[in-house]
Amino acid sequence: MNLRHITLHQLRLFNSLAKHLSYTRAAEEMHLSQPAMSIQIKRLEESVGLPLVDKVGMKIFLTEAGTELAETTLDVLDRLDSFNVDMLQLDKRIKGPLKIGAISTATYFMPHLLGLFLRNYPDVKPNLTITNQATVIQRLEENIDDLVVMGRKPDHLELESEEFLDNPLVVIAPINHPLAKEKNISLERIATERFISRELGSGTREALRRLFSEHGLEVKPYMELGSAEAIKQAVMVGLGVSVMSVHNLQLELEVDRIAVLDIKYFPLKRKWYVVHLKGKKLSSVASHFRDFLIEEGEKICSVNKANKSS
Repeated sequence: MNLRHITLHQLRLFNSLAKHLSYTRAAEEMHLSQPAMSIQIKRLEESVGLPLVDKVGMKIFLTEAGTELAETTLDVLDRLDSFNVDMLQLDKRIKGPLKIGAISTATYFMPHLLGLFLRNYPDVKPNLTITNQATVIQRLEENIDDLVVMGRKPDHLELESEEFLDNPLVVIAPINHPLAKEKNISLERIATERFISRELGSGTREALRRLFSEHGLEVKPYMELGSAEAIKQAVMVGLGVSVMSVHNLQLELEVDRIAVLDIKYFPLKRKWYVVHLKGKKLSSVASHFRDFLIEEGEKICSVNKANKSS
């Protein structure tokens, strides 16, 4: 039994399952697929060390351990709801300016997360600056922003940082590229392609350089472009291949406009960080937003892992 591995997300899922006694209805309520729900409940059982549900025919029943956990979970969630009400009363004081800097590849999720935060704290006055890596680092050095969101932290600065979101990098190509249907493509093979890259200093470009250098390879950019959108357009019309965060590709992948190539050592596993200068005293607004990013990132990562397992 290892209760430390149980997450609040899993308890909420189990609470829904105990209420409905139906994986289908619980999955619908929690906005998950049924396989993803089943995987999370199985992981919860592994943490508890005992079966929580029995399936008899088409029906499911709570075991003795499941009944005990259901009662405990309900008590925990009720107490958290009461705590949340109390905190909302205190959080009426959360207002004022919030300055955030972020590198340009965060364009595809930062406005969304900031919007969610503002629903809870409408009196916050945000200022979001999205720009390139070099400018973000300069703003960080000059302490312009309350918080900075970036994928690669500069080595020359002393920072307080928290990782909050996975940032997997993949190789993309036109949908009709000859390698689109091949599996386990070697780095040597992909190195012969024309690479479209971000500007020098980009975190994505540096991650690619390091990987190829570790294997005695070098990729010289065929073309440099200043934004993820420009790179996607160039790839889609067949000018070359590129490396990009999965977060930047949701729309194109949904409508089959870009192919993700199956390359050895990819996806490159990277993280998104929320950072500030070491010793900097955060305002109440900035502190709340940092905690919000970490909490939301955990939810997103949990759902993504469950969906991959299913």
